[in-house]
Amino acid sequence: MAAAARKVAVVGVALSDCGRVDEATPYALHAQAARRALADSGLDRSVVDGLASAGLGILAPVEVAEYLGLRPTWVDSTAVGGSTWEVMTAHAADAIAAGHANAVLLVYGSTARADLKAKRRTANLSFGSRGPLQFEVPYGHTLISKYAMAARRHMHQYGTTLEQLAEVAVQARANAARNPDAMYRTPITVDEVLSGPMIADPFTKLHCCIRSDGGGAVLLAAGEYVPDTAKTPVWIRGSGTAISHTTMSEWEDFTVSPAAVSGRIAFEQARVTPADIDLAEIYDAFTYMTLVTLEDLGFCAKGEGGAFVEKGRLTIDGDLPVNTDGGGLSACHPGMRGLFLLVEAVRQLRGEAGDRQVRKSGGRLPRLAVASGTGGWFCSSGTVILERG
Repeated sequence: MAAAARKVAVVGVALSDCGRVDEATPYALHAQAARRALADSGLDRSVVDGLASAGLGILAPVEVAEYLGLRPTWVDSTAVGGSTWEVMTAHAADAIAAGHANAVLLVYGSTARADLKAKRRTANLSFGSRGPLQFEVPYGHTLISKYAMAARRHMHQYGTTLEQLAEVAVQARANAARNPDAMYRTPITVDEVLSGPMIADPFTKLHCCIRSDGGGAVLLAAGEYVPDTAKTPVWIRGSGTAISHTTMSEWEDFTVSPAAVSGRIAFEQARVTPADIDLAEIYDAFTYMTLVTLEDLGFCAKGEGGAFVEKGRLTIDGDLPVNTDGGGLSACHPGMRGLFLLVEAVRQLRGEAGDRQVRKSGGRLPRLAVASGTGGWFCSSGTVILERG
């Protein structure tokens, strides 16, 4: 008879220094976040036997493990863009539940802003001209233009307006205003979003994520370690992963993201529904990502995202607080932001979010949160359902 699967909890979370970090290396940010997450957990580093990392080094996570002084027996270097960390969380939770690892550290760090400022050579975002992408490269598609095309299709098909997309940015900034660590905190208006410089029609500057430095770490552990931890555990209730396309011509519907699949799987596994969720942390490199992901996760019907995001619904005091730290649009976005979604969700469920803390009716802390990451140009998705212990 097979042994029962172990329960898995997030027992430690932390961010490195974020925003404007001119002197640190990406490795240093990895180490800083890892040390802080271990300290947050109260566990000794000796319990960590798994490591998940991507986006740094030729042999990631081997190089990161060496830098951190770890010799894990379980590793993951899955790289699927911004959803990498939700996908890795699913992998790590499965490994811990099955007994292949006891405690897995997810860690990330990037100096994207500092590299640009110093004119240091960084990763090439042309994504190459071999394989499937060779058929689109000659037309000069940029990453942002692919998101812009998808947004335009949603506007054409469902009547979504520029004002509604701008509301996403306005409400993200309102949340950031209550986060002392956010890079941009000054309130903005819909008119200011619409009148900004055009980047890729229909996206003006404020429809697009900021560029920052920063890192983060999340420690997952088997349930038997929880009594030795320092904080309230946050349990992994469910997770789902999905991929869609890389070539735009192979994307069947520009108005449907792979979160429609990853979300369904996660909610079914968790045995909860969107109506049960108290807050959502959603990848927001562009305003349209938030809107369409809310639809695909089931918070509103397809095509109703525009109306759903109006009237302050996404703010900390709204009906469904979304991106409570200010998101990639205002707080920080050093590259693959999916790990930051998990950190913020855990802090909210623990009641550690300070002035931006979400409170439900009667002042109670939120119980259930969803973190949903998107990678590439809606190429991949990972969704995780979290529950306060």
